[in-house]
Amino acid sequence: MEESALHVVITARIFGEEKCFGPGVAMLLERVRTLRSLRAAAMDMDMAYSKAWTILKQAERGLGKKLVTTATGGGASLTPEGEAILAAYQRYDAQLKAYGRALFRESFGDLLDLERNESEEEA
Repeated sequence: MEESALHVVITARIFGEEKCFGPGVAMLLERVRTLRSLRAAAMDMDMAYSKAWTILKQAERGLGKKLVTTATGGGASLTPEGEAILAAYQRYDAQLKAYGRALFRESFGDLLDLERNESEEEA
């Protein structure tokens, strides 16, 4: 069995009363933006449409912002607030991961056999 380098995994999730935004919601919004349909986004993620709708409504309720607008007869797009929140989350998540990797190396580098994998760090 091949050993992989030790590394830290960090994910950003936003909570109110309960979790309302994280990597799954961000992925769903990215797919809605690309595919212009909540149903197509759900299918692309191997998710039931009803589950995607529930996740979206829970995120909107928790954030207090409408993230997606739907058109009569089908189709969906991100609202300006949805676009802004997704972009802010992606920036925050990328910065958090970069800082987390650096702090992990600083904190554990002398104690553990950490291989520095540049391509993984950029991902």
